[in-house]
Amino acid sequence: MSGIRTRQLGRGAVRVSELSYGGAGIGNLYSPVTDEDATVALNSAWDAGMRYFDTAPHYGLGLSERRIGAALRGRPRDAYTVSTKVGRILEPVTGPVSGDDLADGGFAVPADHRRRWDFSADGVRRSIESSLERLGIDRVDIVYLHDPDDHGEEAFREGYPALERLRSEGVVGAIGAGMNQAEMLTRFVRDTDVDAVLCAGRYTLLDHQALTELLPAASARGASIVIGGVFNSGLLADPKDGARFDYTEAPDELLDRARSLQGLAARHGTTLRAAALAFPFGHRAVASVLVGIHAPGQVADAAEQFATEVPGDFWKEARAEGLLPPEVPVPGENDPGVVAGP
Repeated sequence: MSGIRTRQLGRGAVRVSELSYGGAGIGNLYSPVTDEDATVALNSAWDAGMRYFDTAPHYGLGLSERRIGAALRGRPRDAYTVSTKVGRILEPVTGPVSGDDLADGGFAVPADHRRRWDFSADGVRRSIESSLERLGIDRVDIVYLHDPDDHGEEAFREGYPALERLRSEGVVGAIGAGMNQAEMLTRFVRDTDVDAVLCAGRYTLLDHQALTELLPAASARGASIVIGGVFNSGLLADPKDGARFDYTEAPDELLDRARSLQGLAARHGTTLRAAALAFPFGHRAVASVLVGIHAPGQVADAAEQFATEVPGDFWKEARAEGLLPPEVPVPGENDPGVVAGP
């Protein structure tokens, strides 16, 4: 097995592998994935040492949860960590099903369910019960409030307290919120007792928004940050013409910066992808990086890139060339608030 380390999540007992499996892709995000390929990818992730698997009802109208549950069935329950999310209730569509979910949700699955936003206390419990059934496991280790951007009042008033009660009852091990923004996540960290938040796309080589308030708040409160979207929709994986940044075509300025970082990485004997995966661990609040994987070959590549060394001189030169601001912490620094990355 690979030597992927685990870290404690917040102040609780839940642990996550530093490199973790993001389950949106095996929910048929944008294009179909066969059951066989999904199973092979998940088994390959296990063999590579990944022990944290993230999913959500939203991902393929439950398909991701079912596939992750099936792949983990038979594994020692205490050997892995699963997170899912609440806030979207799946309701069966009555009558004949026509068409797929691509237009509404972005997933290539039959549109046999509809999503209904629900951050109420009852909705949270119903959602977790349904997720447990799809996953086929007895408990969920981490539950995140999923994208409460337009439902903040209900999420803070009802959804979060419901999760806190479930944590106290031992139904879930850790609680938090998962979003594509840093501002509301900062409020969760400051105003509640979350164990962790999942921040997608806002702490990467190209986007440092989370460093302004979220990461310092998490350090002060003893909460952890899980980073998703570390490649910013692909630009930091392969900065080619037409590459995407946050789901749209990357502007020229960001494309040029990504290419400069890529060239710098090559001069230092490493890769842009390795640097993108290592970068978040420059901050002590970061516990794990989620990588979306839907094909078996992607697992080997992710594990290889994660294990690839990024020399300290790469980070120094990135700062010297203005590719990284001087205040952004990087892996390997001796600052007492920073720990080395993988």
